Amino acid sequence: MFKHLRLLRDFDYIGTHHYSLTWCCERRERVFTQRDRVDLVREQILRACQESEFEVVVDCFMPDHVHKLVHGRTTAADGRKFIQLAKQYSGFYFKKAFKQKLWQRYGHDRFVRNDGDVKAIAQYIIENPVRAGLVARVEQYPFIGSHIYTQDELIEWAYS
Repeated sequence: MFKHLRLLRDFDYIGTHHYSLTWCCERRERVFTQRDRVDLVREQILRACQESEFEVVVDCFMPDHVHKLVHGRTTAADGRKFIQLAKQYSGFYFKKAFKQKLWQRYGHDRFVRNDGDVKAIAQYIIENPVRAGLVARVEQYPFIGSHIYTQDELIEWAYS
């Protein structure tokens, strides 16, 4: 799953690390425009979180891609396992429900080296629909979420 990344030789991707993930839909199709599609994918990603000891700090489902900031909850959390399970589960159930492939093969999966960058990444993710001209204010976009925060708490945390 991580062959496309230049894996760090001295880093095992295990533990309480943050990762910034961007996954594009197959052929950049606009599949995340309806609540049922977003909910199905989000549910499967949360399933992967439970199985790999991760949490979604923030996600934003844009029409043709998704941004996520995720965090290993325990010292045993496995970043490689989380990404593999999240893409596998969500892709399988999306295809089963909607009869189309969900993800492009490779994404932009990055280990966040500096904890000081976490809030800046969260802000970038939250502001994505405003930058794209989909809404005037973050609060208007229906597909921003978090495993650990309500939308109001997320915005307060990210900008504190």
